[in-house]
Amino acid sequence: MNRFSLLNKVIVITGASSGIGKICALECARMGAKIILIGRDTERLNEVQNEICELSEETIKENFLIYSIDLSDNLKDLSGIIEDAVSKLGKIHGFIHAAGIEKTLPISAMKDSDYENIFKVNAISGFELAKIVSKKKYISEKASFVFISSITAVIGRSGVVAYAASKGALVAGAKSMALELANKNINVNCISPGTILTPMMVKYLESIPTEEKDKRKEGFPLGLGDPLDVANASIFLLSDASKWITGQNLIVDGGYTAR
Repeated sequence: MNRFSLLNKVIVITGASSGIGKICALECARMGAKIILIGRDTERLNEVQNEICELSEETIKENFLIYSIDLSDNLKDLSGIIEDAVSKLGKIHGFIHAAGIEKTLPISAMKDSDYENIFKVNAISGFELAKIVSKKKYISEKASFVFISSITAVIGRSGVVAYAASKGALVAGAKSMALELANKNINVNCISPGTILTPMMVKYLESIPTEEKDKRKEGFPLGLGDPLDVANASIFLLSDASKWITGQNLIVDGGYTAR
């Protein structure tokens, strides 16, 4: 028996249209999961769904659903999405909350609306999803919730006060949630990545001076990360192999915080 398999598990992934969320969706599907893809861009979600279906000739398109939603605005629509998805794929075995936004600004330039938007997408939408999915009519007998946080939740970095605070909220919230949902046989954990070479990060690194780019890379003993590194950690936490792990923050940072 492969305890790392996600065969026939129904997994919800937010932020699934790009970056870490997209790779998590592809890799979870590769491990046999049925995926509920949630994101803002319908066209890109369709592209991800098509990529999933190209993984294997046995892939059934109906096992991968897409739902377009702006998590900074329409959280009330999440209930309908989950209800519809469960009616089509069956009860949910877990989710990855990979949706996230960032704004790099000095605190003097931040507005209260900036904090509200960042917290709503990065933290509140994930907590709301957990509330909905954990209902008896939607959740399977054993489930796992994974929140994608950041090493900025545990270290300081100037210019990202709102982002860091929202990611710290995930880590703190997951601990309490883990205790509250243990009686439902639900594991709750966070993953805190370091700098991951998503298309957006690659574009950013190309835009900064070489000196600054090299300095950033030097902080990571094993080099900068790949979205696959986060996806693999997520698969572990969603699988039966991690059944006795809950309330934890798994740091995946190539050794950055070991210094």
